[in-house]
Amino acid sequence: MTAIALSVIAFNLATAVPADAALFNWTNESVEESNNQAWSFDSLYQDIQGFSFEPVKAMALEATAVASVTNPATSKAKPKTKVKTFLVSASAYSSTPDQTDSTPFITAKGTYVRDGIVAANFLPFGTAIKIPEIYGDKIFIVEDRMNKRYWHNVDIWFSSREAAKQFGRKTVTIEIVS
Repeated sequence: MTAIALSVIAFNLATAVPADAALFNWTNESVEESNNQAWSFDSLYQDIQGFSFEPVKAMALEATAVASVTNPATSKAKPKTKVKTFLVSASAYSSTPDQTDSTPFITAKGTYVRDGIVAANFLPFGTAIKIPEIYGDKIFIVEDRMNKRYWHNVDIWFSSREAAKQFGRKTVTIEIVS
């Protein structure tokens, strides 16, 4: 519990009008039994240690904090960041030794090939990209490399050679997600 909350509780307890203890009687005792209990609001107030009794300041601070968060007139809109795009040649490959090295199911990063993996030499490993004109919002991750003669190319992994051939080669705009 924060110091502000303790201050507010202490203020409320200190300024409270004595109430019938039966209102706070959660057991099935009678009103007489609950009135004979050894505690009071004053004793509870004295039991709270290490609080700062500044209820007016605490309430003013709380009201200011709430106003600054909830008042749209005082908050500034964040400018949208421009999406970085590249116009590249996109091709397709599958896990066959004639299209890869001697480990056709292992990427250059050391992970296993799977749907959503691309090879690109001009982007660092782990870069997330989109190819919106073909795949919409699907995210691809750079985890493989191509032959070094291919620089601004993206090679999309497919599970079969036929699917890779059907994709062919296309000029596409990619978006860098992260």
